[in-house]
Amino acid sequence: MKHEQSIPCAVFGASGYSGVELCWLLHNHPYFSLDYAFSSGARGDSSSLAQLYPTLAGQLELNVQPWHTELLSELAQQVRVVFLALPHEASAELAPQLIAAGLVVFDLSGAFRLHDAEEHERVYGFRRSGALPQQIPYGLAEWTTLSGTESLIAVPGCYPTVANLALKPVLPLLAGTPVINAVSGVSGAGRKAAAHTSFCEVSLVAYGVASHRHQPEIAQALGRDVIFVPHLGNFKRGILATIHAPLKAGVSMDDVQAAYQQAYTKQPLVRLRQQPPAVNDVVGTAYCDIYPVVAQQHLIVCAAIDNLLKGAAAQAVQLANQYYGLASDTGLTQRGGVV
Repeated sequence: MKHEQSIPCAVFGASGYSGVELCWLLHNHPYFSLDYAFSSGARGDSSSLAQLYPTLAGQLELNVQPWHTELLSELAQQVRVVFLALPHEASAELAPQLIAAGLVVFDLSGAFRLHDAEEHERVYGFRRSGALPQQIPYGLAEWTTLSGTESLIAVPGCYPTVANLALKPVLPLLAGTPVINAVSGVSGAGRKAAAHTSFCEVSLVAYGVASHRHQPEIAQALGRDVIFVPHLGNFKRGILATIHAPLKAGVSMDDVQAAYQQAYTKQPLVRLRQQPPAVNDVVGTAYCDIYPVVAQQHLIVCAAIDNLLKGAAAQAVQLANQYYGLASDTGLTQRGGVV
């Protein structure tokens, strides 16, 4: 049931995988309402979400509209919060306009994640411009505190979310560089058709080896270097990460377990597991499942998330919950998933 004073929201990039998951979460959220859904510049037609995703037929028939800047004044009068599930450069261009109009922006692209402007330009290939806040929070939800006064929040990428949640509690216990191997389903590549993500073409393969743009993002959030190797798996959605790093002398499994318990006992969307998680355990949920073990004075952590939910849409809503003083898991505990 919707709260009688629900917070009106808009989603940009609503026709994409993360965008439609955002729309569905907001539509079902007790305190937020989905008032507008806009397409990215790549899609100029106007279709209902149910036409694009028949799973939503009879449940969410809101039209996905083409965006025109002339709509900005109307939008600013009608909504309070905007979620951007757009390409990086599109978000970088649009966010300053929305902020200037008085809207709160949660951005799911990589446009604002890296703090260093030169590093951002090297990684993403363009310069940020426009009037932006001096401090843009990096919204790893369990490790971020929002005051409710911020105008722009950068939502982490999917691989950085699972890697950082797995590693941040135990950083003081590590003696060397963490090595992160993670496998993602093909939905992480987005909805646009491409041969390498076609069902008949997909095979388990490493990509972006030593060059993936999420490596500096992970390193920034951890405050230390990492080795990161992403892989593409032949499944639809989810990420499974296996991470290992040497431990300092004398560190025991009890120390490791205590660190995770201290970090996450009061975090309802992180589950500490007694066995390695499977992708199917988290698909359609907003949970991050973590299983640590110590072997030969090395830490091995297995962690899993849904890349479209905890790695994107659900984390954005979790941050919005925090922004408005709601419980972090409000509207996020039901199993679902549109794609």
